[in-house]
Amino acid sequence: MTAWVEIGAAIAGASGQPFQLGRHEHAGGGCINEAYVLHGRAGERFFLKLNEAAKAAMFEAEAAGLDEILASRRLRAPRPICWGTAGGQAYLVLEHLDLSGRGSGTRLGRHLAAMHRVSQARFGWRIDNSIGDTPQPNTPCADWVEFWRDRRLHHQLRLAARNGAGRRLIDQGERLMSVLAAFFTDYRPAPSLLHGDLWGGNYGFADGEPVVFDPAVYYGDREADLAMTELFGGFGPDFYAAYREAWPLDPGYPVRKILYNLYHVLNHFNMFGGAYAGQAEAMIGRLLAEIGQAH
Repeated sequence: MTAWVEIGAAIAGASGQPFQLGRHEHAGGGCINEAYVLHGRAGERFFLKLNEAAKAAMFEAEAAGLDEILASRRLRAPRPICWGTAGGQAYLVLEHLDLSGRGSGTRLGRHLAAMHRVSQARFGWRIDNSIGDTPQPNTPCADWVEFWRDRRLHHQLRLAARNGAGRRLIDQGERLMSVLAAFFTDYRPAPSLLHGDLWGGNYGFADGEPVVFDPAVYYGDREADLAMTELFGGFGPDFYAAYREAWPLDPGYPVRKILYNLYHVLNHFNMFGGAYAGQAEAMIGRLLAEIGQAH
């Protein structure tokens, strides 16, 4: 396969060291990318993601997101080595980290809170990226309510309408968008550096240090990262206790976490269909009831 030769040459060029591929082993991968561990003949190891050539920009944005996390010096992440297209496929080569060990949820909570302290002037990010397989617009905005409404929920609702969501879901979603400011009357979040896709499958431990990967980076309300950790589980009470000790949460978080997780549930409908539409509709109903708008 010519792609292996091209990728090996790209690794050598990016690292400044000779690299000869000895073997590659399949590393599973999710529903989006193929993944491999590359073994060099001199004992080097790298982690490789492959997808169709049209996904090259997605990998470039992922590399930039990992660099953003690394530049914060608050959380460890695999270092991007090189990316591009080879043999008709898009690829991303990352530093290989052994994530088979165990670690402390307390450390993860503290480090995440520290990363959330990293801020910038506006919400969003300098480039668009992806959440799962879905484009994620990040055009910067000074107003968080506007950002979450237009770049997140409206974006997913438009996709849901195209993907066959029922009329009630779309209508109720639009109604929620019109009253979104009601959830922020006494709360003004700062633009925090977010992982953006922080579920239990996107972190691990290397030599006892917490490591995050597969990000969908942008600057937003830190509650959005915390909310997603609760959506599918995988984070223990020590993680939450440490985070809250480092940076206590606002009393309105238990309601707003539904608002933030609605984005991910809508995205799961857009990627997978099925029962996620009903789950999203129930979440919208609960949110409207919270502000006395249900009927």
